[in-house]
Amino acid sequence: MSLEIKTEMLVREAMSSPVISVNEDENMVKVAALMKEYDVGAIIIVNQKDKPVGIVTERDLVNRVIAEGKDPRDMRARDIMSSPLKMVEPEMTLMEAMQLMDKLNIRRLGVIYKGDLVGVISDRNIIRLVPTIVEIMKERQEINQIPPSFGPSIAGYCDECEMYSNNLLEVDGEFLCEECRIDL
Repeated sequence: MSLEIKTEMLVREAMSSPVISVNEDENMVKVAALMKEYDVGAIIIVNQKDKPVGIVTERDLVNRVIAEGKDPRDMRARDIMSSPLKMVEPEMTLMEAMQLMDKLNIRRLGVIYKGDLVGVISDRNIIRLVPTIVEIMKERQEINQIPPSFGPSIAGYCDECEMYSNNLLEVDGEFLCEECRIDL
């Protein structure tokens, strides 16, 4: 039995499941009603073979239907969905998922396992975990007696290697990740 503290959380630990989905031929009134019923900000769109082909978000409804003055009863999910749905594996780390969402400028990813859509991971799922992650880090620091970092750290892109990090520190006027600081 291992007592090792796990430091990376996985997509499967934060994803929403089961997935709320509708057929691509469904009208937007039904899609909006499902969003309301399940209190979700997006619905996965599936084809006739029940395979995910896209996603409709609240933003899609506002920008592609309401703002354009279209009648939602006449609009089908396939007409306004964002496609293709970007997919990740459940074993991907949350950090990798956040980096992918940031790179693609999206807020949700489908989670696929053995060819089936099993969940959705959103920025909101990840944000909900932040207090838990902070507590785990504090406890880990106390257990391992890791001295605190000097100065405040921030999240962003390292000025040296241009990789995303949530542990940037300012060194000689540049914000550097932990690896680049070690290389100095």
